[in-house]
Amino acid sequence: MSRFYEAGPLAKVGINLFYGYGYNFYRQENQLRADDQRVRQMACSLLNRARAGLDDAEARYRRENIPPPTRANPFPDATVVANAQALERLGREVGALEGLIRHQPVPENDRMTQRYRQEAATLAALAEKDAVLVGQAELLRSMLEGVAGDAILAGKREIEEGIAAITATLRERQTFLL
Repeated sequence: MSRFYEAGPLAKVGINLFYGYGYNFYRQENQLRADDQRVRQMACSLLNRARAGLDDAEARYRRENIPPPTRANPFPDATVVANAQALERLGREVGALEGLIRHQPVPENDRMTQRYRQEAATLAALAEKDAVLVGQAELLRSMLEGVAGDAILAGKREIEEGIAAITATLRERQTFLL
């Protein structure tokens, strides 16, 4: 009989591999941690698409509304430049949100953390907050992807409210972990 059929030594090797790397795939906390990472990845992907939509709208707006300089009119209209800069600023803010979500912490599994909170309950609460983030990011993406710069400028107030709502949700998530 081959050594591959002996359950005792093979089970010991498996257990050493699981705990030797400090990770057990079958614990609920590890599944919740993986879910949290996946949900945040989805939110980042949606915000990345929203940012790309803003960048495209800004480039199209500049191409269509800023004429080449002439001797009689060497500088573009100040209102058009301000609108293009507003689109650029919105793009930077959405990109910053994507970076903040990507680098959000998850609770540590050390003894001090275990003393004050249960890891599974904390991760489940974080998953609910991250699901809200995904919903907000999807709404923002649907408002920005494939939309012209003029339409974005017309709904600028609502987009800024969306950015503020995502920022508030992130702040709420950060204070939950304190």
